[in-house]
Amino acid sequence: MSPASQQYPAPQRPYHLPGLSPNTTQDAVVVVPGIMGSELYDAERDAVVWGLADAGWLLRAWTTPGGLRPLHLTPDEREGRLGRIRARRLLATPAWSPVLRGVEPYTDLVATVTRSVADPAAVLEFPYDWRLPVAVNARLLAAAARAHLEQWRAHPAHAAARRHRVDEREGRLVFVAHSMGGLLTLAALTDGPDGDLAADTRGVLTLGTPFHGSAAAALILNTGRGTPVPLPHGRLRDLATTLPGLHDLLPTFPCLDEGLDVRALTPVDVADLGGDKDLAEQSRAFHERLRGRTLPGHRAVVGISQRTVQSLALRQGVVVPFEHCYRQHSDGELMRDADGVPRRFDVAGDGTVHKESASLTRVTVPLALQHGALAKGQAALDAVTSFLEEDEHLGPPQAAAGLGLRVPDLVAPGTPWAVRVHGADGPAGLECTVEEVGAPGGFRARAALYAEYAEEAGDAGGAGEWGDEVVTGRVTVPSPGLYRVTLDSGDDTPLTQLVLAGPTGPEGGD
Repeated sequence: MSPASQQYPAPQRPYHLPGLSPNTTQDAVVVVPGIMGSELYDAERDAVVWGLADAGWLLRAWTTPGGLRPLHLTPDEREGRLGRIRARRLLATPAWSPVLRGVEPYTDLVATVTRSVADPAAVLEFPYDWRLPVAVNARLLAAAARAHLEQWRAHPAHAAARRHRVDEREGRLVFVAHSMGGLLTLAALTDGPDGDLAADTRGVLTLGTPFHGSAAAALILNTGRGTPVPLPHGRLRDLATTLPGLHDLLPTFPCLDEGLDVRALTPVDVADLGGDKDLAEQSRAFHERLRGRTLPGHRAVVGISQRTVQSLALRQGVVVPFEHCYRQHSDGELMRDADGVPRRFDVAGDGTVHKESASLTRVTVPLALQHGALAKGQAALDAVTSFLEEDEHLGPPQAAAGLGLRVPDLVAPGTPWAVRVHGADGPAGLECTVEEVGAPGGFRARAALYAEYAEEAGDAGGAGEWGDEVVTGRVTVPSPGLYRVTLDSGDDTPLTQLVLAGPTGPEGGD
């Protein structure tokens, strides 16, 4: 025994140290998916009409006459007589849509949430009929969240969990919402029938929510006007014109470029580009009610670095998309250069929602992820865990700064197509793989990446400006189906994007 240990013997405690307390929340969590993120069932036909775990079904839905017909809103549904379509569960298998591209399942997100709560009974998955107005689904969400909180507070695991938390406070609500789900949550807490729901909410984590809309919604409504259009895009356009939910995603910020002026879309503009004027008017009134509202304890996870449509021009009924946006001074006036021309800014985004639309404040968690992967990527899931456990938020591991992925949304089997990577100095350290989804042992290949100039790549408006060096890979898939492209830079936060392989000819009659 050393002299020091003889002089200062270890104290004898009259008790045993307890084990580590569980770092799980006593709160009740509600998981709210995005548009197309809920499986839909047609009660009249006794059939699932969206969300089957079958790539063959996905191809038939987008490429056969009438494949999406059951999803079209009927006159009865427009009048509020609902019940034909039921939302049965969150999407459990990958899906796909033109323009919106890949829709990843929510199994990883729900599993992550479940690991951070005291008992699985604390988690409510809220599927909804995403075709309907956001306001309609928000009222259903408010009622479901209230019932869930009351049931959880009466659960034995709730009382046990409180003993491990600061002040042993009673459980409250936490919402984890992806894409359109964040709009539902905002409406439920600020414009819903339960005036006490916001006070009973500890926080809201949104993942790529278009609070101010997305220019992609205008592209969907306009796809193919005046030009030949790939068949799936025409199917989506015909469906979208009937859907109030899609109109609720139209941009509300000044985005319509008229040369020396930039303004917000009006219901007349929406009708001109191919949408429904009445639905656009209802959506405008809905967003007016939400203007200036905030969410309690809000943290926004925002996708960055992906090429994203941010504004548009409307020329003889045809939308011309731009990958830049405009900013206003605090008095509402457009920022202009010395010649009075509106200044343009490329703030990018997640490929669907541009960065400045994805938050109600400028306090965000930026992640270089695509829109669909914001509910599945590991960095986003780490942010969810941190939020639920109420640790000091130091920010999750970030995806590689500035790294972006661009692929077609629809490709033809047997025909080469390009994967574009921007924000990379070169192909060194990057690995790109393409594999068939839902087909164990199916097609899987690496895409050899190489550097070329944007002019050579024919991609000056895509992955870079003329003369810029970009990283490119060529891919050919053998058969129709759904494929996942993964770009791994070695930082544990790979970029992913879903691609559908199928007929790419002009649309036929429905």
